[in-house]
Amino acid sequence: MKFRVRGAWAAALSALAVSGCGRGGAPAGDPGLVKIVSSLPRTGSAAAQTGTIVNGIRLALEEAGGRAGPFRVAYEDWDDASPQRGDWDAAIEAANADRAVKDPDVVVYIGTYNSGAAKVSIPKLNAASLAMISPANTYPGFTKAGLGEPNEPAVYRPSGRINFFRVVPTDDLQGVLGAEWVKKLGGASVFVLHDRELYGKGIADLFKAHAGKIGLRVLGYEGIDSRAANYRSLAAKIAGLAPDWVYFGGTTQSNGGQLVKDLRAAGFRGRVLVPDGCVENAFIDSAGAANAEGIVHATFGGLPPEKLTGRGAEFYRKYRGRFGAEPEVYAVYGYECALAALEAIRRAGRKDRAAILEAVARTRDFEGALGRWSFDENGDITLRTMSGFVVKDGGWSFREILGGP
Repeated sequence: MKFRVRGAWAAALSALAVSGCGRGGAPAGDPGLVKIVSSLPRTGSAAAQTGTIVNGIRLALEEAGGRAGPFRVAYEDWDDASPQRGDWDAAIEAANADRAVKDPDVVVYIGTYNSGAAKVSIPKLNAASLAMISPANTYPGFTKAGLGEPNEPAVYRPSGRINFFRVVPTDDLQGVLGAEWVKKLGGASVFVLHDRELYGKGIADLFKAHAGKIGLRVLGYEGIDSRAANYRSLAAKIAGLAPDWVYFGGTTQSNGGQLVKDLRAAGFRGRVLVPDGCVENAFIDSAGAANAEGIVHATFGGLPPEKLTGRGAEFYRKYRGRFGAEPEVYAVYGYECALAALEAIRRAGRKDRAAILEAVARTRDFEGALGRWSFDENGDITLRTMSGFVVKDGGWSFREILGGP
């Protein structure tokens, strides 16, 4: 796989050398200006989380003095959510990707927050040789064969090259570690739920598969309607089965908080595990802090900001000083995306999407806020550390490290 990708790169660059510039070559526009854009849900309950991601990006750009190599760097914060949905919207994400492709100054696209949104934009950006770096997409099918649909990940690479990169571990790791954590905490049985979306169902399936392998009894498996007003009937059924744990594959925006509220009201006395898509203060607010306290646990890729060391600890200090608030857990991933983008633009040294994309792909032993890491041949970060959180005193509290570097 690695050899084939490099071969494709060589062919593409050779073609560009002959033609001077092509669809993936140097864009027109201001020759001294390059632009980084982000596409994240800035409307709805995810706005608090994505606001800190945007702050992280802005902080990285400020530290760089708004420059990368010979270029001035402009940044634009784009919303991929709609007021009607209160969440990411496929039509808006598609429009954002098209807008980026058509803007000759855009050379890096940071996003998305939701894997369903990334499914829309990756192939559009790929066809234009535009690098995409995600701070939050964890669906494994974007980069790995055999962990999603049969046509994945090739369907996202119409150019034959890789353009999607991410600085978070993928769900095949998170699902496995989640099941193992449940067992470590004394669980013997679990009821698995999901929100029927790409990310939520995908990670629920991975959790369920590994739960069976390690001897956890799966008492049920269902998808929920994330637009439902309540889940009282389902909660009563689960309470009657009395599993030790409920696993919910979904996000804050797919109504996980309401599910917890209804489970507690129905008399469920076990614990609930959710993935990183729920690690937002908005999730606790929607569940009710009293319902979630000590009950709701979560897995998350990487470490919380206050546990970072080295450059990560410096990021945490600067963030609080600059914005006067605690960063949410994904803030550092926005910061890291921007750092990687700036470094790739600097190393490419020319305003050429294909050259910048190649520089991103060749990111190796990068010393960032997350530690030292590389992008592997699939575009995934090489770090594998994850965290376990629990709701304590009304907020998300770090409990332990899951996995390893």
